[in-house]
Amino acid sequence: MTYLDWVQWPAMLVTVLAAWLIGSQQPSRRMTGFVCFILSNVLWVIWGSYAEAYALILLQICLCLMNLRGFKKNLKDQ
Repeated sequence: MTYLDWVQWPAMLVTVLAAWLIGSQQPSRRMTGFVCFILSNVLWVIWGSYAEAYALILLQICLCLMNLRGFKKNLKDQ
């Protein structure tokens, strides 16, 4: 098992943490959630490239664009 096989585990953990933070009433926690989601998108793309999971890569690019949109919209709440 190569070290890139292990990237999926931090990606999963960061995704779960991001989902928890996004549900917060506090704008700063929501912003942290969007940052975590964007980090998880990057990690999933790295792992997807290694695993040749091209649908996953495309999904993560789309989700990253939506997360950037959410980040921008939540800047107003800060």
